Amino acid sequence: MKIFTRHVSRELAAYFDGELMRPTAAKVERHIGQCALCQAEYQQVQRGMAMVEQLPSVVAPDEIWQSIDVTLNAEPREKQIWQWALAATAVLVLVGIAYWRAGLGSGAQWDVVRLDGRPVVGAKYISGTGKIAPGEWMETDSSSRAGIKIGDIGSVEVEPNTRVRVVTAKPGEHRLALARGEIRAKISAPPRLFFVDTAAGTAVDLGCEYSLDTDENGTGLLRVTKGWVSFQWKGLESLVPAGASCHIRSRIGPGIPYFDDAPEALKQALAQGGDAALSTILGESRIRDTLTLWHLLSRVNPNERERVYDRIAALTPVPAGVSREQALRLDQETLKHWKEELAWTW
Repeated sequence: MKIFTRHVSRELAAYFDGELMRPTAAKVERHIGQCALCQAEYQQVQRGMAMVEQLPSVVAPDEIWQSIDVTLNAEPREKQIWQWALAATAVLVLVGIAYWRAGLGSGAQWDVVRLDGRPVVGAKYISGTGKIAPGEWMETDSSSRAGIKIGDIGSVEVEPNTRVRVVTAKPGEHRLALARGEIRAKISAPPRLFFVDTAAGTAVDLGCEYSLDTDENGTGLLRVTKGWVSFQWKGLESLVPAGASCHIRSRIGPGIPYFDDAPEALKQALAQGGDAALSTILGESRIRDTLTLWHLLSRVNPNERERVYDRIAALTPVPAGVSREQALRLDQETLKHWKEELAWTW
């Protein structure tokens, strides 16, 4: 089915309620496990339903039940059925509104400004300024650009041919979902308040300025111009500082970050991969490229780790508290300490 090669938004509610046939549910589950965009949307459904379950019960006044009894006794059965159907529909609408409000928060809206062309929010063209709320999509065509004010913490420019949705808009979490295209973010806030979900992982702001582009499958590029960004996918993380970039690939997540001024041979070898590429990377690395080597240490085959460790140690002294044995075992505290010391050269 085509939908499972793309996204499963329409199936999420039925999947949550256990209404899907077993084979279909299994496909949806696999897709959620591979697609950060649908995973974020499913988590939103979970949060919303959890909040709906906590809504207080309200007892209907006696007058309502008396009115229903009178109607049932007075009307032909066919008309009764339609009235009950309409009543049921009204209840479902009210539940839907409650779910929508619970899932999306207090209804906070962000300011939108047209920069070029005719950007669209929902089905409405933005001619000057407007608003975008959680759950709404913005789309730009080849000649359109727009700006979104991200609460009080920054802004995002939406470049041409882009489709992006506001997922969450509340003080502790500002989240977008980038389905395709490019955005340019400028955030001035404490770390981990601004997130951008893509089909291949999530960009986590650590106080920064960056651009992020992606196709519908999640393949794209993260480029940081100020501060840091953490890109995460299924336990895999790439830390990208100012002046560095990181390729992102569908079903693989973030690649190895590299500085934009790194030797061309190093960058080409990173894109190429393989044993010959590793020799090129190690040979071309400068002190600053320990950013690349530190990430590489935990991603190469175990029998290649010594080569990476030795190259880092040759470029800059190994700090106290970092032992060769612990580093080669990928001890997390050791690697974290080493990263903090190496970061002074990045």
